[in-house]
Parts: sequence; structure tokens; C-alpha cells
Amino acid sequence: MIIFPAIDIKGGNVVRLLQGNFDEVTEYSSAPIATAKIWENKGAEYIHIVDLDGAQRGEPKNIDIIIKIAQTIGIPVEVGGGIRTKEDIEKLINGGVQRVILGTKVIKDREFLKEILAQWGDKIAISLDCKDGLLTLKGWIETTNIKAIDFVKQLEDLGLKCIIYTDIARDGMLTGPNLKSLEELLDATNIPVIASGGISCIEDIKNLKALEKKGILGVITGKALYEGKLDLKEAIKVAN
Repeated sequence: MIIFPAIDIKGGNVVRLLQGNFDEVTEYSSAPIATAKIWENKGAEYIHIVDLDGAQRGEPKNIDIIIKIAQTIGIPVEVGGGIRTKEDIEKLINGGVQRVILGTKVIKDREFLKEILAQWGDKIAISLDCKDGLLTLKGWIETTNIKAIDFVKQLEDLGLKCIIYTDIARDGMLTGPNLKSLEELLDATNIPVIASGGISCIEDIKNLKALEKKGILGVITGKALYEGKLDLKEAIKVAN
């Protein structure tokens, strides 16, 4: 199981939001590239980056910083946030990004998803950001009536290789992941899942590790790392 340190970028700074609320911002660093190097030096195998400005505005706003991170560090990065065109996907992948995370665009446009998967395959992940089991769109602002468990079956038919599942109610709250909802999702699909939202301590990593045989590929953690509640080296040791 891979531990993904999260670098959320807003206004060029490393921040975290509380439950996806853009009015509840905590800034941790003004140097995203240096932050990525810190996590790499602590043993991270992969970095998870979110362009929060992009998620909010519907188009990437921090591509240059993100590509610089990808080209500066020696471990892979995955990136999400407002990515809705082939041109942006191509620019990121050509710039050194290992995996591009899509959300709003592919939930609304299945034909676009088919084309993207045909072209880039396992370099594409879909983000299922959920509130009470229902998918949200546009940087978590809009809640749909689409159940994540129903949608994931359609993704499986299209050949998707990676899902990122976030429980919005837990995100940034340090209350632990929603293991019940996560397990329901894992039981509904064979697609590997990266869990996100609520990681608060090493016990949470142990609980997620116990679900590895059901299809947990990794776990994204941000606030717990930045606030010293979780030690990355210890988390990696438990995850491996």
C-alpha cells in the first residue's frame, strides 16, 4: 500500500481546506517544490497534487508549478484539479506527470472518458468525491444524485485502472477514514482504490492496510502530516 503525501496548491501556496470549503483555508508553505522535496527525502514513493485554483475555476491554474515539481523530484506524481481537456492532460503527461486525475468532466461526459482511456490508459485515474455516498462536482461544490457504487460499475466496464475515493465530510477533519463506505466501494468493484479523507494517525493507516486484499492501492494524507500527527516514515513502514 502506497502512502501519498498531499500537496494542495492555491495561489501558489501549499494549503489544506476543511471539508473542501474554499473559505476554510490553512496555509502550510509558500514553496510547493521544496515541500515535495521534503516528502521525497522522508521516503515518499509517490506525491499527490491538487490544483485547488483549477478545481474551483474549472481549468488548471498551476500547471507550470506542477510540471516543475514533477521534473524536480525523482518520484512519480499524480495530479488533479480542473483538468477537463485533452490538451491539459497531454501537457501534464508530457511534462512528467505519471497519473492525471479527472472528475467533473468525465462524470458528465462518458464519451470523453472513453477517448481518454483509449489514449492514455493507466495514466488516468478518476476521482470519486462523495458526500453521503453521492458524487460531487466542481471542486465539491455541486452534489449529484449519482451513487458512487453505481457509477463505479460503469467505470469498470470502460477499463479504468485507478479510482481515488474521498469522503468529503472527513477531509481535513482528522476524524479517521470512513471505513464502512470505503469497504462498500471495494466490494462493488475490482478497480484498485486510493483512499482519501480523514487520515489522522498511524492507527488509520493500519485499518486501511487491513483492506489491502480487497483492493486498496494507497492512501492520501495531508493535514495529519503537516500538523505532525502522522509520521511519514512510520506510515510507510506500516503500509509496506
